Amino acid sequence: MNTVKKLLGLVWLILAPAVIYFLVSGAITHIDPSGTKDINNPVVWIIIILIFTPIAIGLFIFGLYALKGEYAKLPSKSDELN
Repeated sequence: MNTVKKLLGLVWLILAPAVIYFLVSGAITHIDPSGTKDINNPVVWIIIILIFTPIAIGLFIFGLYALKGEYAKLPSKSDELN
């Protein structure tokens, strides 16, 4: 199970920057001042990028911890937390 956690940690590490890259590249290709649809509005893209960037950063941190093995031993009782 620890191997699966480390492999998924690597997946999260790769996935987090990829999500940000695809969001920014999608914004660059779809923003058009003369467009009439909502997808052409830069305000919508700024909001989307501002919402998903902290999520991607958290995903990156989670993947880093998983790759380091921080989740190898999880407590089963509250006494083990100290």
